[in-house]
Amino acid sequence: MAEEKIVISSPLTSEVIEKLKAGIQVLISGTIYSARDAAHRWLIQALDKGEKLPFDIKGQTIYYMGPSPARHGQIIGSAGPTTSSRMDMSTPRLIEAGLKGMIGKGERSSAVKDALKKHKAVYFVTIGGAGALLSKSIKKSEPVAYEELGAEAILKLTVENFPAIVCNDIYGEDFFEQARTQYCRGG
Repeated sequence: MAEEKIVISSPLTSEVIEKLKAGIQVLISGTIYSARDAAHRWLIQALDKGEKLPFDIKGQTIYYMGPSPARHGQIIGSAGPTTSSRMDMSTPRLIEAGLKGMIGKGERSSAVKDALKKHKAVYFVTIGGAGALLSKSIKKSEPVAYEELGAEAILKLTVENFPAIVCNDIYGEDFFEQARTQYCRGG
């Protein structure tokens, strides 16, 4: 596994994605969007109806974030990742529509991994249980769509040095498989 750490910006470009390989640590700055299960269902319904999505998805990164309410004077509360596989049914369609990055925790289905390779997108993992720490990388948060969903509303987040690891890349590599192999070899 690579020990390299690189700084990247979101929205993502093809040139950046081509440099991202499973196991590389990244610090993400720029704009990302939060969306979870219910928001994904609504995004897919909009695509099915031929409607415009509430934000331009091309090149964007979606963070599967489980936010908590912000305390007085804070931008956002704890902002940890939620289990990514919950979005696996919707993800290939969003990747096909132009989504280039996803951030969450846990492994992805083979359909998602295939879509990442086919459409040149990347899946990042970040640390579950570290929501308070991760929230410090969020410099601005504003609702974009589906506010009636409460914690599942889509938020536009401005992030600075948001820590993540490339889990699944466009080359078919998988960080979890790499880690298992290394563990089984004893090192």
